Amino acid sequence: MESQVVDRLLTARDVAEWLATSPATLCRWRQSGKGPRWVALGDASPRYRREDIESWIDEQASC
Repeated sequence: MESQVVDRLLTARDVAEWLATSPATLCRWRQSGKGPRWVALGDASPRYRREDIESWIDEQASC
């Protein structure tokens, strides 16, 4: 079950490519509480849900 959940999550590299930014920028956003929602699973790298990225993009477009 857990591996199915992880398989549906995007890595910071995936999201950075999607948003045309860098993984370092995503890291800064996480540290400052900005950017799309993310999840931490144990010791794994931060992961992102596709729907959270899409919602965040919609919010940015409405500003």
